[in-house]
Amino acid sequence: MITELIQESVDDVLARAATWLGWDGTPVYRDGNAWTPHKAIRRVADHLLDHLAEIDCRVAGLPTIPDEWHGRTVTTHADFARFTETDLDEARSRLTRLAACYRARLQHIDPQTLDEKPQDGAWSLREVIEHVANVTYYARMLDQAEAS
Repeated sequence: MITELIQESVDDVLARAATWLGWDGTPVYRDGNAWTPHKAIRRVADHLLDHLAEIDCRVAGLPTIPDEWHGRTVTTHADFARFTETDLDEARSRLTRLAACYRARLQHIDPQTLDEKPQDGAWSLREVIEHVANVTYYARMLDQAEAS
């Protein structure tokens, strides 16, 4: 069900994040970027927030606000901090709330509206949601199996 896609993705990200406790501070270099636990969580939250704002604007009939994030190409000093149980708890709280916002927003959108293609050629809302559900990409960058 479309209303559960984001929660399922958040659950996957958080399960992966639980394996990052005790991270040794060495970034993983993949996809042309340096990846750390904090960066992965930051990118997941940013991505969820960006597209939630897009959905809200579109449903309200307002112009969307362009994405001004630097995205995955920037790794901040804060991204290199140890990833602790407190960080995991904060991530769990933040990402779970964002997933709840998606559920709240999507439960009131009828299937026809989800599939309408905007005149400007943008994705339908369903396509946006399916794109956002791929937010696990950021967490997968730290998977040891993929790092080898």
